[in-house]
Amino acid sequence: MKHFSLSKAVFMAASLALLGLTVANAQEKFSPVIVIHGGTSGLDLTKEEFKIREEPMKKALLAGQAVLEKGGSAMDAVTAAIMVLEDDPNFNAGKGAVFTADGFNELDASIMDGSTKKAGAVAMARHIKNPILGARLVMDKTWHTLVAGEGADKLAKENGLEMVDQKYFFTQFRYDALQKAKEKQKLLLDSEKAKKTSLNLHERPYLGTVGAIALDKNGNLAAATSTGGMTNKMTGRIGDSPIIGSGTYADNDSVAVSCTGTGDIYMRVNAAHEVSALYKYKTSDVQKAAEEAVKEVKALGGSGGIISIDKHGHTGFAWTKDKLGMYHGEARLGAKPIVYWPLGEK
Repeated sequence: MKHFSLSKAVFMAASLALLGLTVANAQEKFSPVIVIHGGTSGLDLTKEEFKIREEPMKKALLAGQAVLEKGGSAMDAVTAAIMVLEDDPNFNAGKGAVFTADGFNELDASIMDGSTKKAGAVAMARHIKNPILGARLVMDKTWHTLVAGEGADKLAKENGLEMVDQKYFFTQFRYDALQKAKEKQKLLLDSEKAKKTSLNLHERPYLGTVGAIALDKNGNLAAATSTGGMTNKMTGRIGDSPIIGSGTYADNDSVAVSCTGTGDIYMRVNAAHEVSALYKYKTSDVQKAAEEAVKEVKALGGSGGIISIDKHGHTGFAWTKDKLGMYHGEARLGAKPIVYWPLGEK
């Protein structure tokens, strides 16, 4: 009888503790926030060059912030922010996409809902004006996660997304960058480094992938990334941006992440998911998790950066810092959007 009473008491105590934990979780208040990146920059960045990207980045933050202020979802917030950046020619996404070796603009994008783990992505799209909408379409209207090439364009057209001719994506400075890359017979940048890693990493005109992550009032996380890839890439090449776990990841139990940089390396270390794993099982610190994931990228000869938000709204920004900085900014409810100086100085 005494044994029964003791067991019952232990059971009741455990039940009350669990109930208390459940109530505490239910009562947790979330402070909505949206964070974006606009790719990376070189050490020789001028204030004038920074301003060119600072204004559209603030506009993108305001678009996402407006969604969150109205009680909207993190998914809708990141979608709104990415669309602003895709429509601006100064970023390597949408309108400002770089050229493949054969002179095409092939666009990649992905999006992920941290509450359901649902995700969608498009790759090698040539006619979708806003690839992020194509990614959202894949998630919402199909049972697939990634659709590429003609299939992505066909799906978008059949579902009423705005389609454009390849001429829409033409920008002179991106075209000039292609010619420069061809002349030097290189994939991206420095030929000596290319001999060591098969990749070149640092020249600013080739960079500018965009990403957005957000936490909404219900505690839901979302992440999205969009890019035109690498200048002079092989036609058909797909990088990390449309790959869930590599360039984009969101999980309500940990973090939301968007990456920018040497996509072929980010895929090898599964960088976006790595931030989540490090946060969950090692650090419980979103900044440290992002920094450790970036170190893994650098160890394989890659470069770039990561933005992240954890389930409590804490943010983490990290980049390899080898001749690089990262365009990034954030906006919280009731506060003015902030776009940080890419090299880490306010």
